[in-house]
Amino acid sequence: MNRRSGKDSKEKILDAALKVFSEYGYKGASIRMIANNAQISIGGLYLYFRNKEDLYMTLMKKRFKYLVDMIREAIQDINDPVEAITTFIKVHLEYVKSHKELIITHGREHGFTFGIEMKRKFFEEQRSILEHIIHKGIDSGSFDQCNAQETARIIIGTIRGFFLSIVVDPDNLFSPEECSKFILSGLLRRGQKNGIINN
Repeated sequence: MNRRSGKDSKEKILDAALKVFSEYGYKGASIRMIANNAQISIGGLYLYFRNKEDLYMTLMKKRFKYLVDMIREAIQDINDPVEAITTFIKVHLEYVKSHKELIITHGREHGFTFGIEMKRKFFEEQRSILEHIIHKGIDSGSFDQCNAQETARIIIGTIRGFFLSIVVDPDNLFSPEECSKFILSGLLRRGQKNGIINN
């Protein structure tokens, strides 16, 4: 087996695992179901993953990395800090909504402490991106003076609340647009709020 076909097979298994875990949950999914979905033998699957837990953790790491990369790509060419904050929130919340089945099963079966180090690293990266945007907004005169580190923590806490709501109260989710307006109403300098917040 060459390196490329090995990588392709691993990706195929992870794609199948995402579908099966989303539909049946961790407990309801089996290695056989995932192998069948990936159209690979069970023995072939074990060439890449030690067991179901190893496969699940690899999938979670991949999804977190994918979201971080997607956010970085979405904001990399945006110079306006207002647009960057709005895009950051929108991409985050839309991603959560589009993968809610996996998040629901993960939250209900494993609780929020499962894979805690991986999650801490993910939110640390997110805070770092936000702090950079907030400092840029302060330096450009768009945002009021504030503690960028604390403000980033508050925004991440709000987004984390959206994750929690997907699991425990999915009928009462807030919209990315209203979330952005609320956060920007605390960040924008006086005189810049009207045109943006009232849109």
